[in-house]
Amino acid sequence: MIGWRLLLTRPAAENAALAATLSDAGVFSNSLPLLETEALAQTPQQRSTILDLPRYCALITVSKPAARLGLALLQRDWPQPPSGPCWFSVGAGTALVLDEYLAPHGQRVSFPAEGDDSEALLGLPALQQALAVANPRVLILRGQGGRELLAETLRARGAQVDYLELYRRVLPDYPADTLLQRVRGERLNAVLVSSAQGLEHLCRLAGAAWPELARLPLLVPSPRVAELARAAGALQVIDCRGASAAAVLAALRASPAPTL
Repeated sequence: MIGWRLLLTRPAAENAALAATLSDAGVFSNSLPLLETEALAQTPQQRSTILDLPRYCALITVSKPAARLGLALLQRDWPQPPSGPCWFSVGAGTALVLDEYLAPHGQRVSFPAEGDDSEALLGLPALQQALAVANPRVLILRGQGGRELLAETLRARGAQVDYLELYRRVLPDYPADTLLQRVRGERLNAVLVSSAQGLEHLCRLAGAAWPELARLPLLVPSPRVAELARAAGALQVIDCRGASAAAVLAALRASPAPTL
């Protein structure tokens, strides 16, 4: 995989962890976070929802920030995980965060083995089993806004779905030419985004330079983001079929590094 020079655009902490794994595999990377999270102020409604957890048959956490912020609230009122709800996450990384709270008490998180998106989670047999109760209720821990596919599909399956929104996603404040200067200065030959909003922020920060940057290979985590990237004008989209470091490395191994 020598020859790849990636721009990593995830939040700073996630970039650092991924960069270390990539470096061990001989892949050069440079970090420019295009997504950061801001925790939302805690509200009485949040507290009421947390106290109501035993009434849910399934708790779904869609991201690592949602897992971290959610656990900070849960551990205050539930030193031990409440009995009753089954825990789910969209990806393996989010499941690892939750496992720190659940595993010592003999509980586990279910997540799709293939794919880090709502579509993969909705096909999980364990989720179908969790919903097979009278009047199923599902709580989704997430950021502000985002996709509605998960909730809409679960409601169509007969579940009552509530949200616990814990943070907002923001684009850090950079000078307008930061992105292009970073790519040129570090001789980067590919860009990695971790979500649809990460792609949106990439295009927004690129501005008038997007046509040039759109010629670089763009690594994305799912078919949905791949479709959005192509619609935005990206010319070479590589679907990693997951957001984990292992998924990224597998995609790099399967694709020849571009030459500049």
